[in-house]
Amino acid sequence: MIWGLQKRLLVLLMLPLSLVGLVSMFFHYQSASTVALQKDQQLQRLLPMLADSIVVVSDAPMRDELDDDPGLVLLLAPPVEEFLKEREGFAAYGIADHNGRQLAGESWLPTILPSTDDAEFVSVVEGGITYRVIAQRNPTAAGDMILMLADGSDARQHWLDTVLVRVILPNLVLLLVAAAAVTWAVARALRPLLTLKLAVERRSPRDLSPLDVESAPVEVRPLVTSLNRLFGLVNQQAEAQRRFVADAAHQLRTPLAGLQAQVEAWAQAARSKQGADLLALRVDQVQRLRDATRRTSQLANQLLALSRADTANASAQPTQQVDLMDLCETILALYLDAAAEKQIDLGLETEPAQVTGHGWLLRELLINLVDNAIKYTPAAGRVTLRCGLQQTPLGQQAWLEVEDDGPGIPAHELHKVLDRFYRLPGTPGEGNGLGLAIADEIARAHHTLLQLHRGAQGQGLRVRVDFVPVSPPPEEPASAPMPFA
Repeated sequence: MIWGLQKRLLVLLMLPLSLVGLVSMFFHYQSASTVALQKDQQLQRLLPMLADSIVVVSDAPMRDELDDDPGLVLLLAPPVEEFLKEREGFAAYGIADHNGRQLAGESWLPTILPSTDDAEFVSVVEGGITYRVIAQRNPTAAGDMILMLADGSDARQHWLDTVLVRVILPNLVLLLVAAAAVTWAVARALRPLLTLKLAVERRSPRDLSPLDVESAPVEVRPLVTSLNRLFGLVNQQAEAQRRFVADAAHQLRTPLAGLQAQVEAWAQAARSKQGADLLALRVDQVQRLRDATRRTSQLANQLLALSRADTANASAQPTQQVDLMDLCETILALYLDAAAEKQIDLGLETEPAQVTGHGWLLRELLINLVDNAIKYTPAAGRVTLRCGLQQTPLGQQAWLEVEDDGPGIPAHELHKVLDRFYRLPGTPGEGNGLGLAIADEIARAHHTLLQLHRGAQGQGLRVRVDFVPVSPPPEEPASAPMPFA
């Protein structure tokens, strides 16, 4: 983590420094070009003065005479003489006749024969110095001659050295200092984060206690808070799983023990027959075996449904459009025989309604509600399935409910009956206490809650589920009429 931040910071620092260096190099080059242009213009201004320095006199002193031409005397103009003295060792001049024969000046200067009267510029390297040389045909007192001036202080020739010293080297030093500073600063600043990282790594999988928020840096506290929240959710999930496994084992123990007792009794009876082929069983024994088998099978199915209805598992499944009216009709057909055995009036009051959810889970929810209602409603009672739509400020809301006129649930027990494996004291018949718990878990998976109310005339139980409202689609604006041609 630290090296990742260090690399990022170094790259972020290197990019602007490199950009500054490139901009500086550009401006230095522009400045050098401007200075070089000014020097070229200065050389052009000095050439006519050099031409005026050639004078034709008789009996001129030999020290001032041009080579091989005693009638020509060179009297340097003050600006030219000053130019040569200021740049001693970096300036030179040359004079040649129209054929290119050098008459005066430095011998290393090249022979340049301009084809026109315009000035020509060339670069010449002499003694490790790059000279900017201008050559031009100029009329003099002795006729047309080729005049040359050389300047070794051309800024354009030395701009790379200037950029190296003034731009590149300072930026490299700055980059190295910044890299060292960033490495030290990031390592020191992220020390609390490394401590937090080690604290999380060294924990055992069972240690889900919250981390100390106050000891973390202010910028990291939201992360620590989120981790603590995640630890809490995982801890709740693990605790619920441990409780579920313990309760399931406890509930399965009774029917399995009954089955084992019946089978052991029959096995003992079979041994007493000493090899007889037939074993007589009493009716009550077969019924007890059937009841134990049914209860075990029902409990296993309910445990499987509860596991599938877990909110975390349901959220990973794709949703679909579920027709509640069709679902109610299907479940009604499944329980007609069970209702007829107890002479229960199983009714249906439905309106077209659809909801986005998990079809298999909503089917399981309705099965548990109807099964509970028929099981605990006395003979000649009434059970009604309903579904429909209602208008809310947020849009149309689908709802589903099952109502019976059975014994109902006391008000002080309403908050307990949704717990897993909880049954009301004195409840007749056999059950596992999972029906309402499964229905409530399915409702939560659909982002709603199971509502428990008194039935009609204050007796029985009415279980209702209000689904998330569906906002109506926005109205499309009326299209403008097409203009006539």
